[in-house]
Amino acid sequence: MAKQSFKLKVNGSEYEVYTEPNRPLLDVVREDLGLTGSKEGCGTGDCGACTMLLDGAPVTTCLVLVGEAENRDITTVEGIAKNGVLHPVQAAFVEFGALQCGFCIPGMIVSSVALLDRNPHPTEAEIRYGIAGNLCRCTGYTKIVEAIQAASSRM
Repeated sequence: MAKQSFKLKVNGSEYEVYTEPNRPLLDVVREDLGLTGSKEGCGTGDCGACTMLLDGAPVTTCLVLVGEAENRDITTVEGIAKNGVLHPVQAAFVEFGALQCGFCIPGMIVSSVALLDRNPHPTEAEIRYGIAGNLCRCTGYTKIVEAIQAASSRM
């Protein structure tokens, strides 16, 4: 497939990439832009490790083609902190030890930020529903839920 030019706005910065239009956004962000926080876990949109925000909504970017993201706001886990200050969700994940291997954490953090943007004070059930698209094989989700609850009280 012939390469094309695409304009992407990632974490507030404008980029122009020249690539095949059938490439997943995840691959372009990781390989072409060097933002490697988001991971590919399954490649089928089931695990949530590749979650980024597209116009503020969490999406599994292994399923989003680069052209679908053109001229839209893309936020990766690298764009969650502002001016070197961790977002309350990131700080709570550190404080509560809400991670083990860390592979799922970028997507989990991005989904949690989107949840709290929509619902600043969710119940435990709403938190569990809000992160249901993010799978973690290492934890029982208890510390993750506690971290999100703590972050919601600090926002």
